[in-house]
Amino acid sequence: MVWALPMLREGSSIETRPGPNPVADARDKSPAALENTMHATDFRRVALGMTDAVEGAHMGHPDFRVNGRIFATLHADDQWGMVKLTPDQQQRFVRDAPDAFKPEAGAWGRQGCTAVRLTAVSDDTLGEAMTLAWQNAMASPSAKRASTNPRRERKRAPGRTT
Repeated sequence: MVWALPMLREGSSIETRPGPNPVADARDKSPAALENTMHATDFRRVALGMTDAVEGAHMGHPDFRVNGRIFATLHADDQWGMVKLTPDQQQRFVRDAPDAFKPEAGAWGRQGCTAVRLTAVSDDTLGEAMTLAWQNAMASPSAKRASTNPRRERKRAPGRTT
């Protein structure tokens, strides 16, 4: 199966290699496969190819957002990226391509944040994971909303002016 990315911006594309199994491509360590190794620039190209995606920075490394929500990041070492999947989506990627995907540490990982080893993932597999992360962020309410937390608003006792 070749994964199609319908959300790519006009004029953007992902290079695909022929073959029915992108997970097998991710595990292939032959010299030909090493020439097609994913780099940070490739991860950035895929992320920014998503409709309305913008690059920002968060805690010293690049992040990619849509609708004010982070859907992917690049680790500072440029060897790993992160896609924000659901826990069920994460389980599937980790099961199908354990050399390329692993849960991030701690609570972030339990919530679906998934580390991507750039040297072990194919364009097709990254494209599928990135598209799901983008869709998840699009489905979430915008991050730019007024607080609805009643504890954030200080209430003064009746009759007090200071």
